[in-house]
Amino acid sequence: MSASTPVDEPVDVPDLAGDGPLDRERSHLAASRSALRAMREDVEALDISDVTANWVNAAALRHQIDERVKALADLSGTPLFFGRLDYLHSPGAEGAEGAEGERFYIGRRHVHDAAGDPMVIDWRAPVSQPFYRASKKEPLDIALRRRFGYTGGDLTAYEDEHLSDPSEAATISKLLQREIERPRVGPMRDIVATIQPEQDEIVRSGLAGSVCVQGGPGTGKTAVGLHRVAYLLYAHRERLARTGTLVVGPNRSFLHYIEQVLPALGELTVAQATVDDLVAHVEVRGTDDATAAVIKGDARMAQVLRRALYSHVTMPTEPVTVVRGSRRWRVPAYELEELVQQLLDRDIRYGAARDALPQRIAHAVLVQMERAGEAPDDRVQDAVARNAAVKAAVKAAWPAVDPAKLVLRLLSDPDFLADHAEGLLDEQEQRDILWARPARTVKSAKWSAADTVLIDEATDLIQRTHSLGHVVLDEAQDLSPMQYRAVGRRCTTGSATVLGDLAQGTTPWATRSWREALLHLGKQEAVIEELTAGFRVPTDVISYASRLLPHIAPGLAPVASIRENPGFFEVRRAGGTDDVVAGCHELLGNEGSVGLIVADTHVPELAEALTAAGITYVAPGEETTDATRLTLVPASLAKGLEYDYVLLHEPRAVVDAEPDERTGLRRLYVTLTRAVSGLLITHTTDLPPQLT
Repeated sequence: MSASTPVDEPVDVPDLAGDGPLDRERSHLAASRSALRAMREDVEALDISDVTANWVNAAALRHQIDERVKALADLSGTPLFFGRLDYLHSPGAEGAEGAEGERFYIGRRHVHDAAGDPMVIDWRAPVSQPFYRASKKEPLDIALRRRFGYTGGDLTAYEDEHLSDPSEAATISKLLQREIERPRVGPMRDIVATIQPEQDEIVRSGLAGSVCVQGGPGTGKTAVGLHRVAYLLYAHRERLARTGTLVVGPNRSFLHYIEQVLPALGELTVAQATVDDLVAHVEVRGTDDATAAVIKGDARMAQVLRRALYSHVTMPTEPVTVVRGSRRWRVPAYELEELVQQLLDRDIRYGAARDALPQRIAHAVLVQMERAGEAPDDRVQDAVARNAAVKAAVKAAWPAVDPAKLVLRLLSDPDFLADHAEGLLDEQEQRDILWARPARTVKSAKWSAADTVLIDEATDLIQRTHSLGHVVLDEAQDLSPMQYRAVGRRCTTGSATVLGDLAQGTTPWATRSWREALLHLGKQEAVIEELTAGFRVPTDVISYASRLLPHIAPGLAPVASIRENPGFFEVRRAGGTDDVVAGCHELLGNEGSVGLIVADTHVPELAEALTAAGITYVAPGEETTDATRLTLVPASLAKGLEYDYVLLHEPRAVVDAEPDERTGLRRLYVTLTRAVSGLLITHTTDLPPQLT
């Protein structure tokens, strides 16, 4: 690799001649920003007064224009382009006589000049792909790949890689390393400048197929999932605009941490939610013990619910007589029974079948009318379906069922549960999930999070859940089978990107295998990819954390850090909170964010000590600033978050806070792997033996 401008000492002044390579690149950056501003002004100046028929259309169009203006925002401190490709030939004309190579600047969004010629190419465009995939071995018709270095929003350095020059040896990009290690303050940022070939392959996989990504700490799986959404919106915008996209995360803190990634890429329409948000049919005011939660989350509960629901269907024993004018039309009981059985055999949704039954009874009446010489039409059939006698017959044979009331009865009535759990749950399991104090009404019940998932399952059995075009499910290893089913219902006609790490499963029902999880999700055909190259966690830190893998995930390959910088790592005996506060002061002396991770029970004590020492801090999900760079993180909320430096206090307490040692060690593995540049461990009690 050669660099026309040294990258170890980034240039921060223009070339003296005013026409050097760096100066020309800065000029192109300035021109591109000006062109983007002009694009935004053109949209803002659009006059829609003569093109909308009514105020509804005007409001819809104005909303689209406002969204387009937001998408064209020039974010301060965010480079407009981060790379350049010089092709040997014009793309698509390789080998053609006289074909000249073209130059493309690769950035976060497309920018064109007044004539419509591109000044910056969207990173998702096909012509940009060689920026991530080209190598000395496979140059992909690229003569030169140039990476740019920035300080704030100012272009300060560049680095060249001559892929078509066989005499130049391949080396690791220093600018790439610098971008990966760049200190972070605030929410998660995009990785468009650092996407690696194996990540790019997942990002650009097609919309039709689902993908499951197993990735250890620091492998970039969350970023890959978010960039895959951005790519799919670019490649299939019309379809996904109709069907919708959704990112599902483990908690609100995590969603707040990642919420700026897609807007920074110009994508503003992606919804974000937790699983609890998706199934929020009732207010959660109660909790389950681990035993009850595991049983309620078991896939067997889906069959229990189905049995309980369809137990409400009873075969008719009386005929239906419909009176119209002076005529009486009689549908015998055996024919009604046949109609009910036909609907049961079709296995359609309970509510859809109930809606269809009156029409089927009405059709039977119309057949009799036609045989009698009448000529009834659709209006007559609809009128018969609304007849009081028909309604009464439907109510008796196929009554309406409220999903929450169904679950309420299952958890309150031992006999009702026993009838429908027979052969599925044993007697002890039934006792474990029954409420000690049965609630009288849906509103008075102290529903748990697991109960709401059961209600969601029952709701879907009655009426089909709306399906989206694509769903990203992050930190999926912590979901129960019933939670997988709840998410899968949201993408039955779409595809999914599942992200997780089996070693970081910290719930009693944590996923044991991705194949099993995908089966519950309804995406058993999904391709499973594994990311093992670590970009975010330093070598010394990930090596230390990997000591736990044989105890928490024996078959899983450890992450191999590709970082040249081993990072800061130290384990200290501490005397108490004063030493922890001193450690925070020490880490805050570095540039970037700091996370103080402690067992949940230690949070109040450490919060008081930090306040007494005059150190300001925020909670997970709250945005750090240059003035407040410390986050006090309960261990239960650390998953998915990253900090430049982490102080982990009392690893033993993190383990002991969980219901069993394996779950505790997995929680510890999560907390050990949140650091990007350095990790300091302080402890007064002995470390878990698995670490020593």
